[in-house]
Amino acid sequence: MTRVAVIGAGSWGTAVAAIVCANAPTVLWARRAELADTITTTHENREYLPGVDLPQALHATSSLEDACASADVVVLGVPSHGLRAVLGDACVHIAPTVPIVSLAKGIEQGSLKRMTEVVLDVLEGHAADRVGVLTGPNLAREVATGQPAASVVAMGDVAVAEQLQRLFMGGTFRVYTNPDVVGCEIAGALKNVLAIGAGIADGLGYGDNTKAALMTRGLAELARLGVALGGDPLTFAGLAGMGDLIATCSSPHSRNRHVGVELGKGRALDDVVAEMNMVAEGVKSTAAVLAIAEHCGVEMPLASFVGRVLYEGARPADLVPELMLRKAKPELHGIR
Repeated sequence: MTRVAVIGAGSWGTAVAAIVCANAPTVLWARRAELADTITTTHENREYLPGVDLPQALHATSSLEDACASADVVVLGVPSHGLRAVLGDACVHIAPTVPIVSLAKGIEQGSLKRMTEVVLDVLEGHAADRVGVLTGPNLAREVATGQPAASVVAMGDVAVAEQLQRLFMGGTFRVYTNPDVVGCEIAGALKNVLAIGAGIADGLGYGDNTKAALMTRGLAELARLGVALGGDPLTFAGLAGMGDLIATCSSPHSRNRHVGVELGKGRALDDVVAEMNMVAEGVKSTAAVLAIAEHCGVEMPLASFVGRVLYEGARPADLVPELMLRKAKPELHGIR
């Protein structure tokens, strides 16, 4: 029987654990013992998914050994900036052939590595084609409450990906496979950056035409960088690309969009982040994404503007005039 360890009891890690628990015995790891105990005894994650009933069979623990030692699949729901440290503590309990699935949508600062690259850095000798991602337009609360949603599991080993597809699939959660790990992963990281830009436009009071233009041109930036890194162009028109971008740029529940909205209203970044209970990956990932783009020689005007607002004090109000007054170009199918 397949046993699953989900590492990270934030909103999305908890939601995924609840889904998988219907198909296999599942353990959810929480960093703090009191949170693990509360989840196990009350069947609710009151800190990150308050009001959502979790399966009676879902067990939580604060011991990485208890979670990982007997796991046949390990799902990593830790934010990008903490993944290396947590995995470093867990690595001695993870066999080299165990499939590893990352839920984090970010880039590691400093190394500029995608999460699957971080996993392979930490788990030396691990089977590379058994390290992948689950990604798509998946707002945690909507998924956890049973609203219909779809996602993509990307992994090099197609047979294992199909097994994971069945593991994650539920009555209201449809999962597709995709061998393009690079494309799926970079799309997930970059859409958070673009969602901050879309949120800035919302905070400034602009309407749907503006948001549609920003999202479409943002998708072009996402595809340019993804293809430069080896991703399949078709990936960016799918759930991992366009689908996730639409959800993250449009939803009032999107943490990254929320940051942008508040910046557009004139609030300071530190104040916005300080009051949030969960991580907005785009705040940290923007610098890394821009560094990768510079290395690849890829132009990313929208992401660059977001970076200047986040790190250099640029005025959010300059978003539209700066982007609108750039040199006129042909659209060329949205990829240039």
